[in-house]
Amino acid sequence: MKDFIIIKGAREHNLKNLDLRIPRNSAVVITGPSGSGKSSLAIDTIYAEGQRRYVKSLSSYARQFIQELRKPELDYIEGLSPSVAIQQKTVSRSPRSTLGTITEIYDYMRVLYTRVGRPFCYKCGSPITVQDTDHILLSVLDLPEGTRLQILAPLVRERKGEYRKELQQMRREGFIRARIDGEMVELTEDLKLRRHSRHTIEIVIDRLIVKPAVEKQLRLALEAALVYADTVVINLIDSGEDILFSKTLSCLKCGVSYQEITPMFFSFNSRLGACPSCRGLGYEGITEEAEDTEGMRPCSACNGLRLNREALSVTMGGLNIGEFSSLSLRGASDFINGLRLSEREHEIAGRVLKEVGSRLGFLIKVGLGYLTLDRPASTLSGGEAQRVRLATQLGASLTGVLYVLDEPSIGLHPRDCRRLLDTLTAIKDAENTVIIVEHDEETIRWADHVVDLGPGGGRAGGWVVAEGTPGEIQHNRRSLTGEYLSKRRSIPVPASRRKAGSFLRVSGISEHNLKNITVDIPLGIFTCVTGVSGSGKSSLVMDVLYRALLGAVHGLDVSPGRYRQLSGVEKVTRVISVEQKPLGKTPRSNPATYTGVFNHIRDLFSRVREARIRGYTPGRFSFNLRGGRCETCRGEGCRKVEMHFLPDVYVPCDDCGGKRYNRETLQVRYRDRSIADVLEMTLSEAYDFFSGIPAIRGRLQILMDVGLGYVRLGQSATTLSGGEAQRVRLAKELGRQSGGNTLYILDEPTTGLHFVDIERLLHVIYELVKRDNTVVVIEHNLDVIKSADYIIDLGPEGGDEGGYVVAAGTPEEVAAEDGSYTGSFLRERLNGSAAGIEPGQGEQV
Repeated sequence: MKDFIIIKGAREHNLKNLDLRIPRNSAVVITGPSGSGKSSLAIDTIYAEGQRRYVKSLSSYARQFIQELRKPELDYIEGLSPSVAIQQKTVSRSPRSTLGTITEIYDYMRVLYTRVGRPFCYKCGSPITVQDTDHILLSVLDLPEGTRLQILAPLVRERKGEYRKELQQMRREGFIRARIDGEMVELTEDLKLRRHSRHTIEIVIDRLIVKPAVEKQLRLALEAALVYADTVVINLIDSGEDILFSKTLSCLKCGVSYQEITPMFFSFNSRLGACPSCRGLGYEGITEEAEDTEGMRPCSACNGLRLNREALSVTMGGLNIGEFSSLSLRGASDFINGLRLSEREHEIAGRVLKEVGSRLGFLIKVGLGYLTLDRPASTLSGGEAQRVRLATQLGASLTGVLYVLDEPSIGLHPRDCRRLLDTLTAIKDAENTVIIVEHDEETIRWADHVVDLGPGGGRAGGWVVAEGTPGEIQHNRRSLTGEYLSKRRSIPVPASRRKAGSFLRVSGISEHNLKNITVDIPLGIFTCVTGVSGSGKSSLVMDVLYRALLGAVHGLDVSPGRYRQLSGVEKVTRVISVEQKPLGKTPRSNPATYTGVFNHIRDLFSRVREARIRGYTPGRFSFNLRGGRCETCRGEGCRKVEMHFLPDVYVPCDDCGGKRYNRETLQVRYRDRSIADVLEMTLSEAYDFFSGIPAIRGRLQILMDVGLGYVRLGQSATTLSGGEAQRVRLAKELGRQSGGNTLYILDEPTTGLHFVDIERLLHVIYELVKRDNTVVVIEHNLDVIKSADYIIDLGPEGGDEGGYVVAAGTPEEVAAEDGSYTGSFLRERLNGSAAGIEPGQGEQV
């Protein structure tokens, strides 16, 4: 095997015909300013070519189901291994997906509870024991005289298949009716069940009416039913109610019977296990299509545990499976390690326990120990979702693989970042190559080899500015990254801190792991909320503060997290959360449409002489409306190709070539450019092109101020990172005419930002505060934290050991706190930084 991945003539997107030699079995960091081509090199060239070659190696039979993948723009590449990309994509948007299900830990726990769980009566708490035929007989005879009922024997419960042979056998044995999936059917009919759907088939053994002379007929029917199943269903015909009896599981005191306990019994995605009130979704009023569970009330029937009362009455080590799932990963690991099982139970469950313990350990290693197994997958941040995938790869123990990661340090406190790097070192030491797109200083210094792209973003990027060891980069004066690593250039500490004139006070906060704390939020200044991963930052800021202000300031009917009192709210007139969620769910949305600048551009094109002659209005230049758009792709410029067992891909429309518009619309030109040409411009290019149009120039200037000059005007919202989407939203807010007294909330705005871009972001924050607004930022980046006026540090740990205010005050005051992890890292950063500019002053980068 070759010692290097050799790349020649890489030209994907803005890459400038690059030639590179990347060492194999090493940790390689690709860095550079935003838009310099990092993802184009790592994801769209190296990983994409590895995936393309993998597909090409499949059999001709398999390849017929997959459209041939496009070869990246490059001349030559060799030394590639099978490649795996671990990106910041959301794992699942389904409300049924949880951390436990996507890691398969919950599936293993269902097996564990089936084998060694102990069922108790949900009515009286007594142990569930075996029932005999006589006990069942007496229970049925106790029903009111005249009760009409039918006796059913469950043949199949919630299993996939057509069951033709079984149904035919029942016909031969003389049975004429069955209840299939809740519907009564005649077995004499030609029944066809869907092969890939789950079915429940219950054979009708007999129908009878409760009366003194029915005992013999009832006994025969019960004995016949128990030949086919361990459970008997007594269906009361008039009310439709079912009474379940089991010859294996029942309560001797209450007569409550349980069906056979199988792993499906503990599945909230099955009718056998799901809570009948919320259908296994855990929340009230939620639908299957819901993507956001924020602010939802837990189901009152199951308390958010998703399962029915029978499943929740089976315990192991004193906890039911729902309670186990609500533990943090660290708590779950302690529970598994502390389980006391008999020798027989340990023999039965040993392998399952080992697998669960191993998976929990890998998740804790990558800094996710504070998460709970019942955490909805849709609420995981991009960084958390990426580390979940990373933990899965750790468990796979593969060798000879090329791993490509996109900013794995996102969402990690500096203390937790060290643990992540230890994990990546273990992957590399197993003879794998690890390529990381990253801006984090510690990660860059940890790497064996660094590729620094630049010098700018967009058209000004795509060159290799420097490459080598971190030390070599540090001493290379051509490298902007090296300038910051060597401290020849740094983000200065503000010369003074702003003082708050008043505070918002939120008292009695007890949401999630927050420990009945009281927090004062200073108004009119820049505040950072910090703390290790899982310490309660998002619970405080997003679940309590933001949602409480939505109700108090805007009168919205939302359910904030638990708190006792909110005061000082009269000083706030508006609250805005600048989120990292995608701007839109389809390729139609883009920075131009979202910020409103496209309305001015369309209006300008409609006033061109050719457009006026043809009678075109601004609507003609919208790719969302009939008339001007390409009807083949309906203005999307691309079409989705399903790749079956690979992710779907988008390819350019055959008719318009990706331009979105029809030929007649493209014939209208402003300064020799069509509307499609304008959408292909970067924001910097568009700024120069429209420099004489104030309404357009002003909005583009703001987008460049937040460091997005490299992004194309019409770039699909689905291709923007979370950090880029957040900065587009920030630009839209900056473009508003604000009267002040607005409270802005930003969650990790440095995502995807190089050192130089962080400087730009800080100037934007300073500008918002200068307009008499309040900015509250959740952040781990020390350069942002040291630049804040005030810090609220939570901790001391994550999960159950977090949720306290460890320190609060100016960065200098927090740095002096011995019990603060943030303070200890901040102390070093403050001592090593040059004293600097006044907030909001200084040279614009």
